[in-house]
Amino acid sequence: MTVQRDGGATPAISLRGVVKRFGDFTAVDGLDLEVPAGSCLGLLGPNGAGKSTTMKLLTAQALADEGTIRVLGFPVPRESKRARAAMGVVPQQDNLDEELTAQENLEVFAHLYRVPRRSRRQAVDDALALAHLTERRLTKVDDLSGGMRRRLLIARGLVHRPALVLLDEPTVGLDPQVRAELWGLIDGLRAAGTTVLMSTHYIEEAERLADECALMSHGKVIARGTPARLVAEHAGERAVEHYGPPDRLSDVERLARGAGLPTRRTGPSVSVLKAETIPPSLDEELGPDGVRRASSLEDVFVVLTGERVE
Repeated sequence: MTVQRDGGATPAISLRGVVKRFGDFTAVDGLDLEVPAGSCLGLLGPNGAGKSTTMKLLTAQALADEGTIRVLGFPVPRESKRARAAMGVVPQQDNLDEELTAQENLEVFAHLYRVPRRSRRQAVDDALALAHLTERRLTKVDDLSGGMRRRLLIARGLVHRPALVLLDEPTVGLDPQVRAELWGLIDGLRAAGTTVLMSTHYIEEAERLADECALMSHGKVIARGTPARLVAEHAGERAVEHYGPPDRLSDVERLARGAGLPTRRTGPSVSVLKAETIPPSLDEELGPDGVRRASSLEDVFVVLTGERVE
């Protein structure tokens, strides 16, 4: 199925008024979300925000209580098999078959996704090359490093050349070097025109890779836009970070909030956001001990959700 990339085209993902309850707990609460074809959307939010449930709804691992879901034009769950055949899913948990080699894992999924027999070998070779695992094709999964296994998980989700890839916390638990390596792989997908929906706890990951970010809290999207626009709207250009004892930090918060400026408490410091709008009189009251820095998407996350990034 071909999904157009130009403006106004059918979105790759569309959720309208989606609700999912687990007993008395509402995990997704009237969620409206669209992902344009060919874009990378970063889904951000604290634990319990509804990110993982949203991913499960898209793959029909969970069924919505209310609302409508369309994936690549297919209504879910009614045509979820057709939708799944056209998408790749990279789960948060490693569920590779450890007794098989890297190549064999990909061959199994190429068969399951009905890649034509005549094209299967090339599809596996391409997936191995994309994940930089060609030289490890005959290595058993149990003998691969954590970073290699994560790359193989992504390659497995791409072996059938899907139009859409769902990445659920793709670099969780990995060290910074391996994470940066995987960022390059994911960025390559985006550059090639594959639609990517990526849930992540890593703010820097979303800033680097996503065309837009959707910030979730309590089962809803509470803010959406490019990283730059979100920062400009909610945190401004600059922040001033003040350090000191608790009473000093409380004074900074009181003065800033009295002037209508957002603040962020982080351990032994308070950051006053939108610092470029601080009037000279308030600047004098706050004192000369502040350290000026650029505002970030992490500031936006904390201000809007009241949560600390994990």
